[in-house]
Amino acid sequence: MSGLDWDAAYRRLKRLASATEATATADPAREAALLDERARALARPLERHVQAGPLLELVHFRSGEQDYALETRFVLEVLRSPEQLVPLPGAPELLRGLTLLHGEVLAVVELAPLFGRTAPATHGPVLVVGSGRPELGLRADAVEEVRVVARDTLLPPPPALGTQERTLVSGISRDGIIVLEGEALLGDGRLFFDFSEERSV
Repeated sequence: MSGLDWDAAYRRLKRLASATEATATADPAREAALLDERARALARPLERHVQAGPLLELVHFRSGEQDYALETRFVLEVLRSPEQLVPLPGAPELLRGLTLLHGEVLAVVELAPLFGRTAPATHGPVLVVGSGRPELGLRADAVEEVRVVARDTLLPPPPALGTQERTLVSGISRDGIIVLEGEALLGDGRLFFDFSEERSV
């Protein structure tokens, strides 16, 4: 993590916070419209089918030419167009950058490197994930839909995945979607960075 210009990053975040606050004050109707849009993104009507076994409600999204899904209980909101993502020169490939969420700094990460893929350079929506509070942002190319599947219809993770990668996967849907294990994802230390400690160095 050496070589990161933390002072520059935090200056940009401070400017972003000021601009965001000014925009919200100047145009509360626009802010309300954005919040409504985010709420609708996670409240699309679900196509429910009669299936055996416990059901999983999943957010289906695409990232780095791979389809993933994560239980909706771990997805707190979807930022369709993040105001700004501040990159950190010298940061590991997993860390895409920092953004502000309701005045708090949120790290945005890439999934591809966890599965041995190169992180894409494209921008896209961010899934805010956490267990009861925002803990992490997952960059995506696109958020597709909310779907319901039966847990016992999932295929086991392929043997080609390493042991560490397999712990992050609940299973594979029959149409090739990697269903992530939310608790394991949020417990993976590779995805979390102590910014306060780095900044004081």
